Amino acid sequence: MSRASHVPVMLDRVVALLAPALERDGAVLVDCTLGLGGHSEAVLQRFDHVRVIGIDRDPQALELASSRLAGFGDRFTPVHAVYDEIADVVAEQGLNSVDAVLFDLGVSSMQLDVRERGFAYAEDAPLDMRMDGTTGITAAEVLNTYSAQELTRVLREYGEEKFARKIAGAVVREREREPFTRSGRLVELLYAEIPAPARRTGGHPAKRTFQALRMEVNDELGALRDALPAALSVISVGGRVVVEAYHSLEDRMVKHAFTALTRLDVPEGLPFIPEGHEPTMRMVTRGAEVADEHEIAENPRAASVRLRAVERVLPARGAHRS
Repeated sequence: MSRASHVPVMLDRVVALLAPALERDGAVLVDCTLGLGGHSEAVLQRFDHVRVIGIDRDPQALELASSRLAGFGDRFTPVHAVYDEIADVVAEQGLNSVDAVLFDLGVSSMQLDVRERGFAYAEDAPLDMRMDGTTGITAAEVLNTYSAQELTRVLREYGEEKFARKIAGAVVREREREPFTRSGRLVELLYAEIPAPARRTGGHPAKRTFQALRMEVNDELGALRDALPAALSVISVGGRVVVEAYHSLEDRMVKHAFTALTRLDVPEGLPFIPEGHEPTMRMVTRGAEVADEHEIAENPRAASVRLRAVERVLPARGAHRS
């Protein structure tokens, strides 16, 4: 297991983007994708006055991160939840607002490393892929119950798979012979259905299908769609939301959510901005930032990252938070 796989992507830059929001005493960061706790550990080490609330839907991740961060005592609070529940989590902690929110989207290195979870296509394992193994449908259930049309949609939309229709047809045909239960059989099917010239480019031929199934099983886009406005609503003035996305659909969703609150709400060419129409947020990053070549060489996961950050400059309209 490589150390690189456990180093959070663009860690120093993420901490630098969070820093201005965490300078005051009693500042609170919500790490919405706790994972193994790498980001949270870096923040807790650098800012000795900051409290971190770590959210993760994966009980195993919460257990490992809690053990790792136990030395920080009551400055760290683990919470078992999906990140679209952030507003409820903040309220349950007795807070009206927080100073920073972080999302590091996608699958964690820990989930990829545990063979039995079925996230990785390199080893034969049960087709599970649930981030919270206690609830929801498995990847096997998706493959064995979805229609060819539904499977095509999932593979095309979430995996950007050019051969989605061909793969879906083969899955429906093969499951009649025997239901899918393990990743090895699915990988064999993908090798058979994806033409040889296509297999030689774009990485492992199973990468896109496995990504698509994982996103469907965990409703990742649905959770993010709800989580972004919720996170933006709980940020105090001067607070920041930082997001690392690894999929074009996720990054597009983040871009649109941030743009909506940083754009002037007045007709173009107006000589002044009427009170109440100023943007409530300002963009901190110029577009999406990416990892440098050195980091990508050290940690291949960094190749697809898109990093964006916004800061609240005015209270949310209609809000009365301190």
